[in-house]
Amino acid sequence: MSLKTALKLTVASAAAATAFSVPAFAQEVDEEARLAPVVTTAQRVEEDAQNVPISITTVADEKLDNLKAGGADIRFLSARVPSVIAESSFGRAFPRFYIRGIGNTDFDLNASQPVSLVYDDVPYENPVLKGYPVFDLEGIEVLRGPQGTLFGRNTPGGIIKFDSVKPGDEANGYVRASYGTYNTKEVEGAFGTRLSDDFAFRVSGIWQDRDPFVDNAFTGETDRYEGFEEYAGRVQLLWSPFADTDVLLNLHARSNDSDARLFRANIIEQGQRGLAPGFDFDTVSFDGDNFLTQDASGLTLRVDREINDALDLTYILGRETAEVSSRGDIDGGFGAGFLGAGNFGPGFIPFPSESSGAVDDLTQTTNELRLAYDNGGKARWQAGVFLFDEDLQITSRSFDTLAPGRPENGRAVRTGQTQAFSFFGSLEYDVTDQLTLAGGARFTDEKKDFVVERQLSPFGAGPLGPITGSVGDEQISWDASATYRQTEDLTYYARIAKGFRGPSIQGRLVFGDTVSDADSETVLSYEAGVKSELLDNRVRVNANVFFYELENQQLTIVGGINNTVALFNADEGQGYGFEADIEAAPMPNLLLTAGVSYNNTEIKDDLLIAPGCGAPCTILDPEVFDGSGNSLGFNISGNSFPNAPEWIGNFTARYAIPFRNGEFFAFTDWAYKGETNFFLYDSIEFGEDGYWQGGLRAGWQGDNGVEASVFARNITDEVVLEGAIDFNNLTGFVNEPRTYGIEVRYDF
Repeated sequence: MSLKTALKLTVASAAAATAFSVPAFAQEVDEEARLAPVVTTAQRVEEDAQNVPISITTVADEKLDNLKAGGADIRFLSARVPSVIAESSFGRAFPRFYIRGIGNTDFDLNASQPVSLVYDDVPYENPVLKGYPVFDLEGIEVLRGPQGTLFGRNTPGGIIKFDSVKPGDEANGYVRASYGTYNTKEVEGAFGTRLSDDFAFRVSGIWQDRDPFVDNAFTGETDRYEGFEEYAGRVQLLWSPFADTDVLLNLHARSNDSDARLFRANIIEQGQRGLAPGFDFDTVSFDGDNFLTQDASGLTLRVDREINDALDLTYILGRETAEVSSRGDIDGGFGAGFLGAGNFGPGFIPFPSESSGAVDDLTQTTNELRLAYDNGGKARWQAGVFLFDEDLQITSRSFDTLAPGRPENGRAVRTGQTQAFSFFGSLEYDVTDQLTLAGGARFTDEKKDFVVERQLSPFGAGPLGPITGSVGDEQISWDASATYRQTEDLTYYARIAKGFRGPSIQGRLVFGDTVSDADSETVLSYEAGVKSELLDNRVRVNANVFFYELENQQLTIVGGINNTVALFNADEGQGYGFEADIEAAPMPNLLLTAGVSYNNTEIKDDLLIAPGCGAPCTILDPEVFDGSGNSLGFNISGNSFPNAPEWIGNFTARYAIPFRNGEFFAFTDWAYKGETNFFLYDSIEFGEDGYWQGGLRAGWQGDNGVEASVFARNITDEVVLEGAIDFNNLTGFVNEPRTYGIEVRYDF
């Protein structure tokens, strides 16, 4: 049976389970408006988020369902959470996350990210694992600031946790179906029940499909691009062989068949910021190919054993495999300037560029053993060990777009292995009923081995390599915090934490001859905040300030005049700012939320030189010359981090009108992303001004579990740049268009 067939059966079985289920009636609306408590596992145990000394935002329930409406992928989190940005030059396959400005613009399939995504307690390290579809979740937790003690390496910015709904004692589930713009169809469902005293299960799945709608003016094809079809499924089996032991097996898989990101030639105007006048969303002019295919599967085995009333042992095995292949027209147009007038466009195309990248094989294996102690007294502790192993093979290719059949003219193959070992411990102690002190540390030993070989060169040069490389490091992450509960509803906290991103190595030899690497990046973060519940739990206000310093900040030169991808370390990076989350239930049937963040980031180095753009852009940084007057590049010291807007804001509102056995409701959400620069250098062209995007849903929700609604995403039809390519022409890529549709849901 193929992966796609298996996923189709998973989705179908989850939806069909509704036919054999008994409805569970919805809970009546309380006459008194109250906010429900938020439970988090930010410290690997369940606890009230108001008592945790970490800046946390959760996205769950109806808010989560609304943000991902209409076939959206995980990038829907961008700017919907304070200090969080997500973008991608690979479309649905390869999201890049930034928290508090800390992220990585590198598009390489082996790029390390300083924001870790953790699925059911397993970190997904390679970027092609990180875009797993969102369905049947308890919620998403964003933990800001270094999380190295309990979650390990590559977390200087923070982590984003995804926790699936687990098998339980009661039979329950849901099915959801929607239809919208561009013939977008989505079916999602889940069903779980207990089979016996010892066994329970839950099966869930999602299918998302959208027709292409962008024309290719060069070939004359209509409705050729921006379509996708994706399946994902999850089967969970819970076995309780003894009263004190639970064994949970989680099998999951994904199949993604879609179009690669559309790079659009000369949609930016020289000397101006934003899209050029006359931009046509529905048309491109490509002479190259475009596709993306992705398959991934894995398992998580979790064993929880209660040794005694105070001591619990947890073992987690994670094994993930993936393959991905993507090809795109990188110059975003057709032809080339040297062919003469009329043989290139749109705008001036200096040379053709078409390439592909493929993860031929990826296997990630993790093992964690953790012991947790809590006897209800003043002290609580955790200790454990963690093992990580990754094997990877990547093939990069370039193509001669102008030759008949667009044959391959460049190829490089890379293999790599990453191994890491760590052990950790943390301790909490209640000094008084109001004051809790906590601290922890983690030792990590990491090593990366790398082999790259250029088998074919687009410039006529001979084969190169194999070139071997190895980087490694030993680091200690730690944190210390104090939590003071002035009252039951008012808590203050302060936290200091050190985290790190392991050493990185990069070798894209199709267009270059060298391998670059970067030393480990470390961060020391200071944070203080207040968490409060006011007006008899009708208002919740959480706010914090922070400051951090990055040592040996890892940066990536992407594209530019040399058309290279190269790693290097800056002496230091620095950031400071604040975050605030507000929830309010001022009256029955009305719920309001709002979030805001300010992030000031700066690359700090005496002199840090980066190449400028190959496209005709206007760079604002000072140019640096050698003694003979030759340009060395531009001094980027003092610049903000790329893709790090200072201001992010968001708010939601839900209002319901009870009527008979249910309610009519309306929900709206809005997000603001501030002015953003895309590259290490500052330029007029390669960035975007601040903008708002909004969504809306309205419908009927019955006490019998039936819901019907209409929805719209990007309701103001805002069209903006999300990124750019700077080595050929003024190429850019844009956000998702306005969409709308209908949805029905049944909970049982």
